[in-house]
This record gives sequence, structure tokens and C-alpha cells, in this order.
Amino acid sequence: MTPAFLRTAVVIGCGVTGTSIALALTGAGVEVALVDQDADAVARARRTGAGTAWTPDRPPADLVVVATPPSTVVDVLHDAQARGLGHVCTDTAGTKDIVAAEAELRGCDLKGYVPGHPLPAGDPAAGPSASRFAGRPWILCPYDTTPRWALATVAELAALCGAVRRDMTPQEHDLAMAAVSHVPYVVAAVVAGGLLDVDPALLPLAGDELAGVVRAVAALPGAGSDLLAHNAGPVADRLDKAAGALAAAARMLHRGEDTVPVELALLLELGERGRAALEAAGEHRTAEDARGPDRM
Repeated sequence: MTPAFLRTAVVIGCGVTGTSIALALTGAGVEVALVDQDADAVARARRTGAGTAWTPDRPPADLVVVATPPSTVVDVLHDAQARGLGHVCTDTAGTKDIVAAEAELRGCDLKGYVPGHPLPAGDPAAGPSASRFAGRPWILCPYDTTPRWALATVAELAALCGAVRRDMTPQEHDLAMAAVSHVPYVVAAVVAGGLLDVDPALLPLAGDELAGVVRAVAALPGAGSDLLAHNAGPVADRLDKAAGALAAAARMLHRGEDTVPVELALLLELGERGRAALEAAGEHRTAEDARGPDRM
């Protein structure tokens, strides 16, 4: 695909997501400049062929991609706009409501900023890959006042990465992520933490099912907690609902009555229906596709 609006880009944040985006853009013929507070991170990204290090003499790019944790996005965005690094900016954070609101309160140029969130496939531990976005959703949360030219530039970013654009409001995005990503991540962390009470000699008894569940927590805890704090309300509501269902199951088992098997079967039937709904939606995932904070 030949770039139309997007010929130059600056990627700020050379982690797995930022470097993967840079790789996809360079592969599509976009000239990419890399920025990171960690010079080693920039060097690693350069060695993969993701682009070149940004220098102050570069003219403003067509697009700036802020690929940093949610708590830093607005600061980085405001600085990038103040320094004139590019004409249009977007981000990759896994929460959108607070980020979008803070950008407005901070006085960022909203006409040149389109909040975004790619949902790459694959295990972040495997490292950057330009193919991580192929066929995957790339959510855009434009403001009501977002101009068409800015939206077109960020839409082209998603297309060049092979992703499928989907527009949502920030609130819709965060509610969805709480349900399909953030709460499962917390539950996986709780399940994994519970393994610390198990005799290590017994852990080899675990099957692939458990490994698939707990793989989602294979990332820096700070990254996950930062993201969850930025989506606190929707996550807390979902956790309350899940905790209520678990407490009900525990009460059934504590009672030990003859009706327990039937009552538990009804609860487990809801789980089976949820699994079937996920598969019907086309979300066929393997253990390697388990979602971690990099994708949340």
C-alpha cells in the first residue's frame, strides 16, 4: 500500500508496541524517526530496522505516535505539540476516557490529536513484529471537532499496519476493554498469585488451561496497574459483578446441600454461553495470544 497522507512519522516510545508500529510503517515506505528517554531502546529499535533516531533538525512529521503508558500520554503529547514534532498526533494507550479528557483540560491541540488504541495479536514477550496488527482492530476515538484530514492520517496509520479501523467513543472503548481485557487480566493475576500457596512440587500437575490463563500476567506489574488505574470505574464495576458470582459459588459449596450440583451447573452454563459467544464473534485465541498490558 502506497502512503497517501502519511509519508513521515515520529514514534515516541520504543517498547514492543511502538517499535512494532515503526516496523510496519517503514515496511510500507514511511520515513520513521524514533524517540525514547532510553537511548538503548532507540538503539534496539534501530537495529530491527524500525527507523532512525530523531534529531532536532527534522521538519514536522505528518504523524506523531505516542506509544507510552497511559499516565504519561498527555505530558508527552503536550510536549510533542509544543515542539512542533508533527502535524497530527495519536496514541496507543489502552484507556481512552481519562486520556482524552486530560488532553482537553491540558490545552492540547485537539484538532491535531486523534486518540487511538491498536489491539495487536501475539505474545509481547516475543518482541516487536510488523505483523502483530494484521487483521486486528485499531480503535479510534475522535473528538466531535476532529477534522477529516487529521482522522484520515490516523486511519491511514491503521491501514498501513494492516489493522481494521473501528471508531468508538472513549467511554464505549473503556467499558469494552474492562470487559474483554482488563478484568480478565486482574482475574488472571489473582489466579496466578494463588499458586504461591501451592507446594512447588505440585505445580507440574497443571495443564495447558492454567498456563493459558496466567500467561496474561507475564509483564511488568507497574504497566498493568497504571492502565487499570486509568480505567478504574468500569473495571471496578466488572470486578464487583465477578466477585459476586464467585461469592455465590462459594456459598453454594459451603452449604453442601443436595441442590449444589444443579445450582453450580447453572452458573457454569453461563460460562459456557459466554465462551460460545466469544467464539461466535470470531475471537479464536490460542495460549500465545493471551492479552497482557502491552495490548490492553
